[in-house]
Amino acid sequence: MKNFNTPDTFFRRTLALCLLVLAVFVAGCSSVRFTYNQGDTLLYWWLDSYADLEGEQADIAKRDIDKLFQWHRQTQLRDYAALLGNMQRQLAGNTTQADLVNVYKEIRLRGERLAGHAVPEMTTLALSIKPDQIADIERKFISKNQDYRRKFIEGSTEKRQRARFKKAMNQLELWFGNFSREQEDILRKTLDARPLDNEAWLEERVWRQRRILALLRKFEKEKPNREQASAQIVAMQRELFGRIDSPERKAFYDAGIDHTTKFILTAIRIATPAQKKHAHDRMQGWINDFQALAAGK
Repeated sequence: MKNFNTPDTFFRRTLALCLLVLAVFVAGCSSVRFTYNQGDTLLYWWLDSYADLEGEQADIAKRDIDKLFQWHRQTQLRDYAALLGNMQRQLAGNTTQADLVNVYKEIRLRGERLAGHAVPEMTTLALSIKPDQIADIERKFISKNQDYRRKFIEGSTEKRQRARFKKAMNQLELWFGNFSREQEDILRKTLDARPLDNEAWLEERVWRQRRILALLRKFEKEKPNREQASAQIVAMQRELFGRIDSPERKAFYDAGIDHTTKFILTAIRIATPAQKKHAHDRMQGWINDFQALAAGK
């Protein structure tokens, strides 16, 4: 029901921004229809901030982004409305941790579906990336990682716990509205019981970044044809999505999902009727937005 704490990577951010409406699930966007209708422009700006797209490359990227949004609007949004409807019903009943884990799995499934559909567009962009743009992407990765270290790794344990709690509460409050001091104390204790594992998340983030950079450099050096490049992008997608179930990382990811869903479940159980109504109404607003967007509005 909020941002499951997964690494912020070029690959996953690109997918999430191809589908800005997933911000409802991933980041809690409060204005779905407005954001989605501006999504093609926002995605292009985001990509350009990494790779400094130019000339025909930029024109093709804009065309492909528009095509991807058209497909998504026409085929996926009603499914998201249905998923939110299920979440409303769970919230009104006796929500369990298993319910929340299933929501995570459903969101992940939709991310994988989007990734699979976007392979042609990703292939076109990846084959057009030049050496200086690869260097730009690498510098952006480094800068983002430095920001992450400053916010979530450096400093005392108290500072890092406080930063993590603030981020979590910003997301919860979007769903439920304001929490009382007593409720915040309960939630803080629940979250503080979770290990401060931001260094491990940064390691995952850097691993993915290196994997992406290596593939871009391979394309630039070997000049594969579209079929070869597409196959390698599909293989990378499987590797990145599949890492959560890989023998060497499964225990880490399982623990992260377990801690996060327990935290969300605590928030649901201590929420007042008014706070649950706030969450229900917020979800209904998003459902209405999905349905309107699917109808082309």
